[in-house]
Amino acid sequence: MLHIFNSLTKRKEKFVPITPDVVKMYVCGMTVYDFCHLGHGRVMVFFDIVKKWLQVLGYSVTYVRNITDIDDKIIKRACERGISFQKLTAEFIEEMRADCKYLGVEDPDHEPKATDHIPEMIGIIEILIKKGYAYHVKNGDVYFSVKKFETYGKLSGKSLEDLQAGSRVLIDEKKDFPLDFVLWKKAKLDEPFWNSPWGKGRPGWHIECSVMSKKTLGTHFDIHGGGQDLQFPHHENEIAQSECAHGAEFVNYWMHNGFVRIADQKMSKSLNNFFTIRELLKKYDPEVLRYFILRAHYRSPLNYSNEHIEDAHQSLSRLYTAAKHSSNRVNIDWNCQFAKRFREAMNDDFNTPLAISVLFELAGEVNRTKSKIMADQLNAIAGLIGLLGRPPTDFFQSTGNSDDLSPSDIEREISARDLARKNKNYILADQIRNTLWQKGIELEDSAEGTIWRKKQ
Repeated sequence: MLHIFNSLTKRKEKFVPITPDVVKMYVCGMTVYDFCHLGHGRVMVFFDIVKKWLQVLGYSVTYVRNITDIDDKIIKRACERGISFQKLTAEFIEEMRADCKYLGVEDPDHEPKATDHIPEMIGIIEILIKKGYAYHVKNGDVYFSVKKFETYGKLSGKSLEDLQAGSRVLIDEKKDFPLDFVLWKKAKLDEPFWNSPWGKGRPGWHIECSVMSKKTLGTHFDIHGGGQDLQFPHHENEIAQSECAHGAEFVNYWMHNGFVRIADQKMSKSLNNFFTIRELLKKYDPEVLRYFILRAHYRSPLNYSNEHIEDAHQSLSRLYTAAKHSSNRVNIDWNCQFAKRFREAMNDDFNTPLAISVLFELAGEVNRTKSKIMADQLNAIAGLIGLLGRPPTDFFQSTGNSDDLSPSDIEREISARDLARKNKNYILADQIRNTLWQKGIELEDSAEGTIWRKKQ
């Protein structure tokens, strides 16, 4: 039985979907004005795992991950580059999708864009005004009145007084209360705008997700996820506006992944201490990055350093070393003790570190027994979280450290060594091996011939 830590109740709960055997899940996606950083990568990889595991358990999953394609940062970046915001966002949507593919992240079932849902946003704002939960001010902005929602703060677990005392909300004379948040923003000169009952403007950030989740999943669905930084105010505000507009419970299970940290600071663009996925892919194999993300529990901080990535590389290499004994992909034998324990770990709030430790125990068994059956199971089980998805030789020959010898150069040296060995010129054969070793290439002789890999 799957248990999920619910950020709303602050405890692990048995997962029971609203509709038996069906799961509806919404995750806050990217604001597309720049390349995705490793923090975005963690969100994309983890919730990809959530969807995959729910499917393993037999659920039919509808996974929605939205795109924010209009906001202040997007407008500012488009102006800096002298292009339209539409051209800017189209460019970075494609870059985001490329990053997902590199990391082995499957496309969501729906990927709605904010600008495709402006009429629906205007409609829900009109409902909130009519019900007395929102108000229109003279300059054209529309705000949500948090005091009107009696349970505001239930996700963050704080009262209005606590939230106000700890907030960085700027004092705004137009608002009735400092924590009131904008639903509709009057357009500034030369900004993109849409016509509304309150004049030319554009939606606030929070209203986007309430509209797009309703359109794709309905007013009440199973799981809503995102980064820990979205818990307040974004998700808190989503709950308020959605439950007030529709008079129904919004989401049953809230899930939030922890921050990526560098030198004990949260990694973020605002602190200018971030690494884009594209930058990291120039140095590291994408599967190494995926493994690095998964070996920390999703609710824990993920501490980044070059040393940690290198250690992840070495660890994944050990799994691939065991996987070389596999001959083909097979169905998982769930009666196998390793498969059972892997399943238990994943059912315990998606405990990927514990699940990976089971993979290493299984790899140890494979190395000890050289069992192809157990190696096949290792491959199959690891595939459930998107690991060991290629032949081991492909992994070893594409990752590691070398002097950038081309594969054809290496194969030519191996052929020369084979000829030397055939002619019993073992001194030359050893010289070739040692030269390749010094250039970062390791040779392994087997019954099938000589296999090469880059030194780890």
